Amino acid sequence: MTQPATAAADAAELLRGLHDVLPGLRDLYKDLHAHPELSFQETRTAGIVAQRLRAAGWDVTEGLGGPEGVPGTGVVGVLRGGLNDGPNGGPNGAAEGPVILLRADMDALPVREETGLPYASEATATEPDGTEVPVMHACGHDVHVTCLLGATELLAANRAAWGGTVVAVFQPAEEVGGAPRMIEDGFLSRFPRPEVCLGQHVGPAPAGLVGTRPGPVMSACDTLRVKVFGRGGHGSMPETTIDPVVIAAAIVMRLQTIVSREIAASRSAVVTVGSLHAGTRANVIADEAELGITVRTTTPAVRDKVLAAITRVVNAEAAASGAPRMPEITPLDELPLLVNDQAATDVVLGAFRELLGPDRVFVLPSTLTGSEDFGHFGTVLGVPSVFWHFGGLDLADFTEQDILSLLEDGIPATLPSNHSPKFAPAVDPTLEVGVRLMLAAASAWLAGTAAGGSVLDTE
Repeated sequence: MTQPATAAADAAELLRGLHDVLPGLRDLYKDLHAHPELSFQETRTAGIVAQRLRAAGWDVTEGLGGPEGVPGTGVVGVLRGGLNDGPNGGPNGAAEGPVILLRADMDALPVREETGLPYASEATATEPDGTEVPVMHACGHDVHVTCLLGATELLAANRAAWGGTVVAVFQPAEEVGGAPRMIEDGFLSRFPRPEVCLGQHVGPAPAGLVGTRPGPVMSACDTLRVKVFGRGGHGSMPETTIDPVVIAAAIVMRLQTIVSREIAASRSAVVTVGSLHAGTRANVIADEAELGITVRTTTPAVRDKVLAAITRVVNAEAAASGAPRMPEITPLDELPLLVNDQAATDVVLGAFRELLGPDRVFVLPSTLTGSEDFGHFGTVLGVPSVFWHFGGLDLADFTEQDILSLLEDGIPATLPSNHSPKFAPAVDPTLEVGVRLMLAAASAWLAGTAAGGSVLDTE
């Protein structure tokens, strides 16, 4: 049985002063929401993060996670607890005792906001291919940044109440798998090695509720670009052409049978065609069409089966239409299955129940179909990870029956979810809850009365 080897930090002590910082956090959140930035373009956000960390007394490293030779936008702050001042303190910002990693992601999405909020985004940005797109924090990463900055401010202000070292990671480009870029940028050698990685995500559930599960908690994700080739011509004479739009349409429809007819009902998988582009005018049949496909799976065997089926379907439909050449199938982003460590998750759930009460903390019944690259940190560092989801919508949006049936029936379809142009977390109490959850989880590892030891040590 897992037992704390040292007195954990008192979560109440770490949260001292929260209500004093909340007004500033609300302003910060609204500013970040109004100024979203695409993946690997989070320059403004990173600057705000670094400035606030330095002002609070953190040791800050900027420019992480860029391509070789180019500064990135990742930011890492390191802070030693006050209980480690003195003979037990270690070199280079490390300290004898617990080291934990807290992570938030910073990037936004190419979505045009439709929330109607007074601080709604009107921003646009340029994609790597030169396309100008609207930008919105449609996945709540502005909430994540705000909550972690709130936690770092309180950790610094209450530094005398805890021992150990905190590594606060503000990661770019979660939407396209930015975590490996940060890790490849010397992360293991530049910062203290943590013994646990902790992260959170806001979602379309009632504010004040939190859920996670041991084991697989979020699905693996594969993104594919498929280019199919035809023979163009005049729209009035399709018999002289091989229409790539028809090939693409047949592929879209046939792909839907993979999950429904090739994957067992007891397994989970999602195949979605999120983009389809072809042609320039109604009366011109194009030479080629391009599809963007996302795949979500919860086991390696299902993943292999789905990816093989996609290749088979794409090639077969092209052959059936007499395509002049076989399609190009290009893997783009790949996010692994996110797995929560059993013992560490039990610790976090216990801390949450003590913080919020058992009726507000839920063990998720199955792996979520969304994906995250947070797990890269724990995997590469060889340490446990725990990732949880907390509600961000106003309780008034839910009926009592909605709340009672959330685990069984999911989020009501009438409510906007992550990546929707209408997704808008309620400022209160979401920000406060997010800060409380991060510090409650952290307190279970940080030392209270003495440095040293680990909450995961066993007797």
